[in-house]
Amino acid sequence: MAKANRKKHEITLISNPLNLDTVIYAEGKDAVIVFVHDDVSEQVIKKLANMGIKYLVTRSSGTDHIDKEAAAKYHIKIGKARSYSPQARAEHVIALAFTLNRHVVKADEHTHNFDFRGNGLVGFNFSGKTVGVIGIGKNGLAVAKLFNGLGCQVLGYDMHFPDDTENIERTTLANLLANSDIITLHLPLTTFTKHLINKDTIYQMKDGVMLINTSRGAIIDTIDLLEALKRGKIGYLGLDVYEYEKGLFFEDHENDIVKDHLLQRLMQYPNVVVTPHQAYLTKESLQELADETIKNLDVWQEDMCAARASGDAKEGHVNTPVQN
Repeated sequence: MAKANRKKHEITLISNPLNLDTVIYAEGKDAVIVFVHDDVSEQVIKKLANMGIKYLVTRSSGTDHIDKEAAAKYHIKIGKARSYSPQARAEHVIALAFTLNRHVVKADEHTHNFDFRGNGLVGFNFSGKTVGVIGIGKNGLAVAKLFNGLGCQVLGYDMHFPDDTENIERTTLANLLANSDIITLHLPLTTFTKHLINKDTIYQMKDGVMLINTSRGAIIDTIDLLEALKRGKIGYLGLDVYEYEKGLFFEDHENDIVKDHLLQRLMQYPNVVVTPHQAYLTKESLQELADETIKNLDVWQEDMCAARASGDAKEGHVNTPVQN
């Protein structure tokens, strides 16, 4: 963040996530930088507004963690990262796919115990398989390109399908579900996409399908997912996000006496790999994200300067706490 900022804005780093208890750290600031695990509910936004906060910028492309109606109600503007390192997410999808297909976790456990047999480690060739990409934005395009490189046929579905796509066959959701050996999700969380993957859409998939989600956890109905794993309908599952990850991911819960029971049930299956919302987590992606965040602050400060002439904004650099 410091490299991107170049001392343009006074940024205070706060290690605690934003919530009703930590909101006090925003006292005396102009703006707050948040992330997907922060509490940006109406109660928190109201307190921020009472402290004089006028701007929220999230270090993510999604804004589903922010109560946008409350922000509008209290006249707080919202900024987000338009796009940052789709390659990072795409490569993580491939990493999950290979880990699942070639049973890397099991193989590693076996070899650490000096068991070098190949029992239970048979995978399949990606070349010639059909991959369904749901959501053809920058992330979806990046992952489609990588699967193309592996010799896969790529089917794509998006309600706003872009015109300039190569080597992606545009199709309906029903056709994609029915014909894909591998399905990967690249969607924002909206009222339309929430639980898009449920018992009905899972039923339309091939038996033994590989399903990967690196977008938002609530796109998949976890209860229906567990039932599909139990029946063997889903043969491989790779999750970098989880429907109930808030308050869980980005934190250490190893010593919790009571753990999330649905996530525990998911991870009991040997054909499931879960990573802690790390698809974006590369050096290059973090720098791009920092650059995008500072650009948002730059633009907002320019707006403040323009408003200053009419007496609507106070002078000075944007003074901002970052919740890490």
